[in-house]
Order: sequence, then C-alpha cells, then structure tokens
Amino acid sequence: MLKSISMLALVVALATPAAAQGVDPNDHLNRSTYDVLGWARDTKGGKGGRIIRVTNLNKDGPGSFRAAVEAKGPRIIVFEVGGVIDLDSDSIKITEPYVTIAGQTAPSPGVTFIKGEFNVETHDVIIQHIMVRTGEAGHPKKSGWEADGLSTRSAYNVIVDHCSFSWATDENLSTSGPRFDGKDVNEWRQNTSHNITYSHDLVYEGLRNSTHGKGEHSKGGLIHDNNTGILLYANLYASNEERNALFKGGVHAAEINTMIYNPGQKAVHYNLIGHEWETHPFETGVITLIGDVYRQGPDSRADLPLFTLGGDGDVDLFMQDNIAVDMYGNPLPMTGTYTTGSAKIVAAKTPYLPEDIKIIPANKLEDEIYESVGARPWDRDDVDFKILSDVAEGRGEIIDSEAQNYYGYPKYKPTSQPFVESDWNLYDMSPKAGWASLYAHSYPKH
Repeated sequence: MLKSISMLALVVALATPAAAQGVDPNDHLNRSTYDVLGWARDTKGGKGGRIIRVTNLNKDGPGSFRAAVEAKGPRIIVFEVGGVIDLDSDSIKITEPYVTIAGQTAPSPGVTFIKGEFNVETHDVIIQHIMVRTGEAGHPKKSGWEADGLSTRSAYNVIVDHCSFSWATDENLSTSGPRFDGKDVNEWRQNTSHNITYSHDLVYEGLRNSTHGKGEHSKGGLIHDNNTGILLYANLYASNEERNALFKGGVHAAEINTMIYNPGQKAVHYNLIGHEWETHPFETGVITLIGDVYRQGPDSRADLPLFTLGGDGDVDLFMQDNIAVDMYGNPLPMTGTYTTGSAKIVAAKTPYLPEDIKIIPANKLEDEIYESVGARPWDRDDVDFKILSDVAEGRGEIIDSEAQNYYGYPKYKPTSQPFVESDWNLYDMSPKAGWASLYAHSYPKH
C-alpha cells in the first residue's frame, strides 16, 4: 500500500516557479533540435566524417540503413528515402562510434522502424528524428520476444533527440550496462552507460500483456544500476504502466521538464533491489526532478504520487516546481513508498544538473511540449499526432498489442528525394535555411 512521505525539507523544496532552481519563464523548449546537451556535451557524433546516404528501405544490404550504421569511421547518415523499414524481429546494433543519424533529412513521411529494436553499444552517437515502433512482430503472447525501442549498453556520450518510441515489449527508451564491472564504484560508473541525454522524445504505449516472458511489461524506460550523468529532458511519456522512468540503485540522473500522462501503477520511481547487489555495498541514488508535469489518465491508480521509492537503498532527491494532478486537476502527493523496507528519501540540498541546462516553469510545460516533442514536429505522422491529441484531451489507454492502436503498424508508401549537401549545416545537421523552412514546406494532414 502506498504511504505518503511527509518531510518538511521536501515541502520547502517544492518552491514556487519564480524561486525554482534555474527556471527561466522566458525560455522555450526547442521544436526541432537539441540546445541542451547535458553531461553528453563532449559527444562528437559524426561531425567531420563522410556522408553515407540511405537509398532504400531494405532491412540490410547495399544502400540500407544497417549498412550505414555498420560502416567504420566518423559518418553522417542521411536519408534519400522515406517510409517503413521492417526489421523483421531483428536488432540494429550501433557498435561503431562517431555517428550522426539525421532523420530530419528524409522526405515525408520520414523513416519509421518496425518489428525490431535499437541497441547503442559504443560512444559518440547522435540520433535525431526517427520513429521506432517495435510491436509484437507476430510473436505469441509471453513467448519471450522482449525488445526495447532503444537502449544503451555501456555506452557514453550519446544524444537521442526528437525521436518517437512506442509499442516496445520490454522498455521503450532505456540506458543499461553491467552493475559492477570494475574494482570500485568509480570504475562501475565508467564501465556502464554514462553521459547520456534523451531529449524531446515521445515515449508511449509500452505493450502490457504482450510477448514478454514475464507477462505484464508496459514500461517507459529503465535507467540501470550505477548509470551516471543521465539527463531526461523535455520528454513526454504517455500510457505506459510504469517506469516513466525507473531509476535503479546508485543512479545519478535528472528528469527535467518531462510530462507524464496516464501511468498505470507508477509514474517516476527509484529502486535498489538488495538481492541483485549481493555483497556489494549499496550506493545512494541521486535524482533531480524539476519542472515536471504528471497528469493522470483513465488507467492511473488513484492517489499515485509523482515519485515513489521501493527496495533497499536510499535516494538523495531534489524536487522543485513540479505539478501532479488527477484527471480533474486535483493535487496528488509528490512522494510515496511502495515497499516497507528501511530505504528512505533524503531531501537533497542542491540539484544534480548539467552546466548547460535551461528549464521552463512547470505551468508552461503543457503549452509548449506538444509542439516540441517527438520526431519531425513539422511533419507529424498520424500515429504520433493521435497520441498527442489523446494526451491533450485526457484520452488514450495502456494497450496489449500495437493492433489496439487505431493505426497499428504504418504502411506508408516509399518516397524518395536526393540529399543536397549544400542545403545543410554538416556540423549539426540543421538546414541552412533554418528549421522554420521545414515547417514552411510541410502541409497539414490532419
């Protein structure tokens, strides 16, 4: 049973927007690219590398996306095709560093990957403006098809910005790696995922009673034990049963200007599971939540707090200028627990934040996030458009199969358009005519 934690220090930390740490009422969320790099600020991506053109929608082979990803050396991957890439129950493994994946270069309707997952297992990776829709891929229920949308493993200096992830049968968008690789905690942190930024991403409808071997597994995202320098910035989580996100033991992370809509059992939570740590000494987690909005939907458990603690390890928690309301605007608890162990929330005196952070007030977040989150805001596809409409209207539900989504797997006709190098700033893959030029050439479809 959930029990509210009433701590004077936490109440004081829930300051008014004007007093909140780093909050600027004049700032805005970026509708097209990243302007907050977080602890991943040293990433080079494919800057200075050769351009590799994706010229077909094949799963593999010459001209395919997989061939471009597997190429060696610094590279910028651009798209001369739009449509659907069917991964046929396979993974895209990014193991070669120094790569930028520029989904913004694809012709309408952009590039959607279905029936597979992305694994980032290297460093210096930038991914923008793609859609990953995993789904059941024809596998039977509880069959062990356990696919993420995108996850890192022992990766670092990674930015995933303005992408859309849905219908994963494991986690939609996660960071991962070994817990205890090294002789001490400093080496543990260096040898697992660290310095990762997920920004302006749309993360929704993790599948609940689907193909995962454990049964129910509708999960927004897992930040695995001892992952460090993790920034979740200006993302929107919608209709995931839980893990929006889940921070595990010893994690150092910040979740800033995030919107969470219609979680089922948990919104944001922290859990160090003692038996997983065996004889290793517990590490205290460090979590900062600022400027977040949590709004309940049809599947949300009554009185569910924004942040809940479980397990055996303590967490240093900094919270400021967050909003948590039910479907009718009534306030909800900010914190609670879901186990009865000795773990406790310690009110942190200072936030854990990267140097380049900018934060808008929580009461401005819903005014801005619908136009700034997900892949290709200037050219929304129908699936993303509908989920954003559902959030805005207080609709939607947690689903068991992609077939329950109104659209299901997309069936876009392939499109093609040559990539014109002179039209783009290669150092950050922004259009030379400005991002507004992309909006100017798009047309309403809804």
